[in-house]
Amino acid sequence: MSDAKHRIETTVFYMAKEYKFKAEELESQITTLTQKGITELSVTDEKVSRDKNKLLRLMKLVAQHAPEVYVSFLAEAAVIDREVIAAASNLFCSFDIPLVCTQKGGHLLFDKKFYANKARLLNEAGLVFGFQLTYATVPGDSQKLFMERLDFAVQQYPNHIDFPQTESEEYEAKVSGTFSAADIRYCRDTAFACRTFYTSGRAVPWFLSVLKPLRIYPSRFFSDFAEWQRVNNCSYKSGFVPEGENHKSIEKMQLLFLDEKYEEKHCHNLITLVHDIVGINGAMSRLAGENEESTIETSYHPDDLLGPEALDLTAFAEDVCMEHCTVKIFSNGEYPDYEVK
Repeated sequence: MSDAKHRIETTVFYMAKEYKFKAEELESQITTLTQKGITELSVTDEKVSRDKNKLLRLMKLVAQHAPEVYVSFLAEAAVIDREVIAAASNLFCSFDIPLVCTQKGGHLLFDKKFYANKARLLNEAGLVFGFQLTYATVPGDSQKLFMERLDFAVQQYPNHIDFPQTESEEYEAKVSGTFSAADIRYCRDTAFACRTFYTSGRAVPWFLSVLKPLRIYPSRFFSDFAEWQRVNNCSYKSGFVPEGENHKSIEKMQLLFLDEKYEEKHCHNLITLVHDIVGINGAMSRLAGENEESTIETSYHPDDLLGPEALDLTAFAEDVCMEHCTVKIFSNGEYPDYEVK
């Protein structure tokens, strides 16, 4: 879903049906969500996103009348505090947080410490959140600054990173003295690559650990993947829609590209491990997302692949013994589980 910059309505999706509520109608409509058969609610009203009290009131209503509905809240980072997090802990929900720059003394500033603290609170509470990034929309922005924001965003372990400019024409990038047309195209393609590889690829559990042996920044990795997409006719300009692909297709793309990067960086000995980590996490995500049980083959034991050892692939390969396993991924009735057959 894409959100218009000044949208004041809330969109709800349920299978083929779509309901749109005006902001002033939303509170009264929450009591009807279950009756309408609605399972997902996206709250994109900017007045709610900036007003902690309005946000808390909505969250309380959802908890009372539609606790089984998945709700995505657009929320400015300033409203995220322990009270909001406590309320969110009672819901099936996530937050979409815009990463915003400010002008000060003629310079564009991005407060990393501020956003890192908000992300830490959310991660500590085990809540799902994502970031929204834009480029070339405010004076003084540049390709370098956008790439720095992207690198920062990935380091906070967001569940997803959205780029409205690759999803909606309502967000316009403007050529300026610090942002050329070529820069805009470069950032657009890099953003689309992140949207494909990281978000649609559900890469958050393993991305940073798999990136570490390559010794490159996330933004450079996504820029390289953008070139791979162009060569393989699945780039932004080709009309490719990552959200329209099944996850297994995206996973194949991820592994093909990772094979190339690991070969390029002379990390051949880690390729088997990378395939195992991407494969088992992907299977787990499909069980959670599509209720798809599966059986996969791994070269290492799943306890190690899903344990803290997998945070450092180089040390893992040196310290953990290979052990061929046939792993069944299934639901035990409460949460995803696995067993070695």
